[in-house]
Amino acid sequence: MKAAAQSRYGGPEVIEIVERPKPVPGPGEVLVEVHASTVTLADCAFRKADPFIVRFFGGMFRPKLDVLGDDIAGVVVATGAGVTRFAVGDRVHGCTGAALGGMAEFVCIKETAALVKVPEGVDLIPLGGMSYAYLTAMPFIRDEGKVKPGDHVLINGAASSVGTMALQLAKHFGAEVTAVASGRHRALVERLGADHFIDRQNADYTEARKAYDVVFDAVGKSSFAKCAPALKRGGIYLTTVPSWAIFGLMLRGGQRGGKRGKLATTGLRSESDKLKDLHVLNRLLEQGAIRAVTDRVFALNQIVEAHRYVEREVKAGDVVVTMPVAEGPLLLAGVGAAERA
Repeated sequence: MKAAAQSRYGGPEVIEIVERPKPVPGPGEVLVEVHASTVTLADCAFRKADPFIVRFFGGMFRPKLDVLGDDIAGVVVATGAGVTRFAVGDRVHGCTGAALGGMAEFVCIKETAALVKVPEGVDLIPLGGMSYAYLTAMPFIRDEGKVKPGDHVLINGAASSVGTMALQLAKHFGAEVTAVASGRHRALVERLGADHFIDRQNADYTEARKAYDVVFDAVGKSSFAKCAPALKRGGIYLTTVPSWAIFGLMLRGGQRGGKRGKLATTGLRSESDKLKDLHVLNRLLEQGAIRAVTDRVFALNQIVEAHRYVEREVKAGDVVVTMPVAEGPLLLAGVGAAERA
């Protein structure tokens, strides 16, 4: 099978398409023929080991896991002994877990992993990029922000992969949402439900005073110190990006001046918690409450270009990578979704 692998840390060019043996599912595992995966800024960080802390997880001198890809959409083609939750032919989406390996034509996943069947009538390919955004945004919006009807929520980076999902979830929970993004993405975020828009290139949202119950920095470009004046008393600043400043605040109790700040390590949640949330995602998809936003679709042999594009930080929504099996009519399911959203 073909896989996108790297033997060293570095720029996008360290990734190569290599041939690997097709895996065989062991007891309690399923073999998924991958149709789509995704490239995120987190993948780019692990690829180049920047920030340095990545090396403590991924290997100090070289990658321990040379095939990235935690999010997949595909079809079960074989099952190991004892598997009861899935059958051959099931369309599935979810996460590969700590072993990664999703950026390949086939991957073995434990039956108990954060993997669920695709609801009837839902396109498979866009789901290849959706799990990462959803499983990041949901814990922030629901669990940390505790967003409820009437809350005023600001999302910085509202056109990003996580931002577009957080926007939709905040609206689902009844919030009044202010979206901060580049002006070229205004139409997109307004179609997703944003009540107010701030062009990050022409205005500074941190100049607001006591305006928001939640400020969610989906791209980690600000800080608690800058955003605190914009928060109401009891409000919370949430960020997806670790920094010494947010760590220091959390070590001191996570609040200052009656306002709070927090980084949530959503990627370290248990598989069972992620699985529960994927079932919630399926219900939201069936209800039409949220939808995938796909910026661009790359083929597996364009993986280097996909990483370069993601690192430019100009995308709106997800960047999806398709495997050879998905070329043709299936590929069209994700093309241009950001423009159609």
